[in-house]
Amino acid sequence: MKAVVQRVTRASVTVGGEQISAIGRGICVLLGISLEDTQKELEHMVRKILNLRVFEDESGKHWSKSVMDKQYEVLCISQFTLQCVLKGNKPDFHLAMPTEQAESFYNSFLEQLRKTYRPELIKDGKFGTYMQVHIQNDGPVTIELESPAPGAATSDPKQLSKLEKQQQRKEKTRAKGPSESSKERNTPRKEDRSASSGAEGDVSSEREP
Repeated sequence: MKAVVQRVTRASVTVGGEQISAIGRGICVLLGISLEDTQKELEHMVRKILNLRVFEDESGKHWSKSVMDKQYEVLCISQFTLQCVLKGNKPDFHLAMPTEQAESFYNSFLEQLRKTYRPELIKDGKFGTYMQVHIQNDGPVTIELESPAPGAATSDPKQLSKLEKQQQRKEKTRAKGPSESSKERNTPRKEDRSASSGAEGDVSSEREP
């Protein structure tokens, strides 16, 4: 799933010359749904969008507040063209989820947004319809988001740092070479002439490795 999030002072959607949706200050989200997207990707994207810090705080510090923190509005537009793959100069959209399936998925996305945030502040366009989207970008500020591909390595910085540290420990262990216990196992032992059995080469008194 891909999303283009724009910080706006206002945005609106027009269909057939009639304005069907509009917001004031907030974010406009263009959403591209792929064939492989599941509920997991949907929930990930909702969290990212609503918690994305693109607004300033009361003291004027930039990148400090999310749309939820500021209680601003959200305008969502379904845009399958974000799943474009170029074949030469021609756009190809075979990675986009088919229309019938995508409409249900998109409605679930909107429902999750409204469940997580304030329903009255979530607006959208008209799925599968030719629209004119009017966006007054504030800044301009435009952020691209993409949900992790199924089975892909995590993109969370904290988790990546943890994985890197684990890898470094493994490398240090390998660099030290064989452990002392393995060295003992590989070192030929002298015959113990005082062994109770008196048999040459008897190692019955040795500890198990």
